[in-house]
Amino acid sequence: MELLRLMSDGGRCVDCFQTVAPAGTADVGEASARWPTVDAHGTLLRLTGVGTPTPAPYSVLAWRVDDVGSTVDGLAGRGVVFARYDGVEQDGRGVWSAPDGSKVAWFLDPDGNNLSVVQFAV
Repeated sequence: MELLRLMSDGGRCVDCFQTVAPAGTADVGEASARWPTVDAHGTLLRLTGVGTPTPAPYSVLAWRVDDVGSTVDGLAGRGVVFARYDGVEQDGRGVWSAPDGSKVAWFLDPDGNNLSVVQFAV
């Protein structure tokens, strides 16, 4: 998120990001115009509120990286714990090598959502 610029006056989601307080609303439809958008280096990213958040068992957000090993090492050095999954062959860092040569490592955000870093095969 440090690469993203939040818009000012963007609603309760901005408050959540700045204060780490939960963002919620009684009527998400009514509040949807107030959820902010951010410019992620030319890609529009909209932050959307939900009535009752439920952690997703799949990656809800993934970052494309040039070197998954150094990215994992850097994040692990900052305290990020990488997930391990039964039946998925992962290396000592928790990196899975896909059949096409892509490499993926998963981790959970504080709310239990699955995030990942991906080095796509060339």
